[in-house]
Parts: sequence; C-alpha cells; structure tokens
Amino acid sequence: MLKCVEIVAVTSDYLDGQLRFSDGLSVRTHLAICRNCRRFVRQMRLTLRVLQQMPEPEIHDLEAVASQLAEAAKKPS
Repeated sequence: MLKCVEIVAVTSDYLDGQLRFSDGLSVRTHLAICRNCRRFVRQMRLTLRVLQQMPEPEIHDLEAVASQLAEAAKKPS
C-alpha cells in the first residue's frame, strides 16, 4: 500500500488521469482509509478548479518580463 508521502507525489498525475490503472487503484485504496490524504486530494481538486477558471494574463512584452525575472534571480535572497 502507498504511504502518504507517495500519495502527495502522485496526486497531480492522479487528478490528471495520467496514472496506470493499477497505480490509480492503489491511490484510491489509500484514500479509502486515510482521511488526511482524502482532505489533501480534495483541496488539490478545488485548487485546480479555481485555477482553471482564472483568466490567462496578457503579457505584452515577453522580453521585458524575461529580463525582469533574470534580474530577480541574480539578486541574493
């Protein structure tokens, strides 16, 4: 049986339907007995729904954005 940490690692693939049948069955079996993982997967589903409803931002100057990100990456935290 999968451990909770393994469920976290495969949740995105599970929600996207990208797991093999046997792996998906293992996830569902774990979720049937683990309340915390059920809660985690439920929250991930909700997050995905919210993100899918958000409009795509318009990027007018992609080069400027890339430059800003590069400069931000160079600065120490």
